[in-house]
Amino acid sequence: MLVREVMTTPVVSVSSEISVKHATELLDEHQITAMPVVDEGGHLLGVVSEADVIREVVPVDRRVHERSVEIAGPTVQLSVADVMSRLPLSVSPDDDVARAVELFVDTQVKSLPVVRFGRVVGMISRRDVIAILARRDALIEAEVDDALRTSGVECTVEVIDGVVHLRDAENAEAMRIARVIAARAAGVVGVDAGYDESERRD
Repeated sequence: MLVREVMTTPVVSVSSEISVKHATELLDEHQITAMPVVDEGGHLLGVVSEADVIREVVPVDRRVHERSVEIAGPTVQLSVADVMSRLPLSVSPDDDVARAVELFVDTQVKSLPVVRFGRVVGMISRRDVIAILARRDALIEAEVDDALRTSGVECTVEVIDGVVHLRDAENAEAMRIARVIAARAAGVVGVDAGYDESERRD
């Protein structure tokens, strides 16, 4: 499965000049955890996340202190440029989703910009991957069946817990093609392909 098959488009992005307040409103409005920061040409400059904005703008509550101490919040209007991550991780639309998952697991990021030739073309998040993995077996089975018919491959398909079980292909080559087609379907976590020479059709 490729990143371009899972990523979210169009992308909610921001310029580095807008206020952190406005960025916070966009994160809340679109229910997202991070946004790419881009220049006028759509080139990636950084990423601003929930963690970036709350780290800088949430003031300390004086009520937690025993003594009355004056604690002032920021006195200047912060911009996205003041809080964004300037060396963000990213993936290509042609990368395997497994590459994005590896970055999600190995780092604290929840969303990654998808970049082609320096420009942001999408975003992929942990939630996007979960949504694909949560696809119902019946939907996966129907998609694989349809793809096999379109390719002229006859094969029995059964999907159990995201694993595609392929049986009764005409020959070993047909099974090889069926295996490739099944592996591309969204939500597939494994392919079990069997071919028995005794079942070959003349």
